[in-house]
Amino acid sequence: MNRLTIIAVVFVLAVFTAASAFFTVHQTQQVIITQFGEPIRVIREPGLHVKLPFIQSVIALDRRLLDYEASGEEVILGDQRRLIVDSFTRFRITDPLLFFQTAGVAESGIRGRLASIVSSALRRVLGNEALLNVLSADRLRIMNEIRDQVNREAARFGIAVEDVRIRRADLPEENTQAVLSRMQSERERVAREARAEGAEQGARIRAAADRDRTVLLAEAQAQADILRGQGEQEAIRISADAFQRDPEFFGFWRSMQAYREAFSEGGDSRLLLSPESEFFRFFREIPGSTR
Repeated sequence: MNRLTIIAVVFVLAVFTAASAFFTVHQTQQVIITQFGEPIRVIREPGLHVKLPFIQSVIALDRRLLDYEASGEEVILGDQRRLIVDSFTRFRITDPLLFFQTAGVAESGIRGRLASIVSSALRRVLGNEALLNVLSADRLRIMNEIRDQVNREAARFGIAVEDVRIRRADLPEENTQAVLSRMQSERERVAREARAEGAEQGARIRAAADRDRTVLLAEAQAQADILRGQGEQEAIRISADAFQRDPEFFGFWRSMQAYREAFSEGGDSRLLLSPESEFFRFFREIPGSTR
């Protein structure tokens, strides 16, 4: 083997050794250095770092905010109501060494542990709360209490729980149908009451209108009778006054009216009177007439 080949081999080994000895920590990462599988050092500062080549290994963990979404589960509330709760959790790794020792490297390990922790905290806290509290402004207080309980239990895994939220809280299907039926019955009851009150109000208004109509008609009829009586009284007075002034003319005028009514065209009345009747008195008194 010549000298050039030896130099090339040494150079390749040096490059390979340098590549194995130097590593970069990203600002979103925190690193654990292990030697033969045992953790010996934790690096949180980003930048270029050195380790023993071929002997030590680098395990990178995310230092950003991580999330865990729990599937919906049925919870019994303090008022014995059943609720389907779908929650999510935000957490970050605060102690990489403890996290590595208790949960391992993969995030799936801690997610499995969080599932039981979050489920237990949800059941404990919601088991003391009524449905109205979960659906009201008290929900923030309940979420903070759940977060604190989860955080206390998750601290032994080297993580800090930033937030726990209920994303969806629904009644079970059978409860939902029962609630909808009760709501429908309640709305129908309110509608019936409204219709009954409307009918009662309508009957009251119609009765008042009929009463006012009857009173108005009676008052109008009374006023008309009064005016008619006054008119007839005045007509009688005028007639009596005229009769007193000229009785012969009044008698003549009344006879002319009787003749007009009796002999008018289209009249179908028949009179059987003697020519000597008083009805024809004025015919007999016409000059030149013969009896």
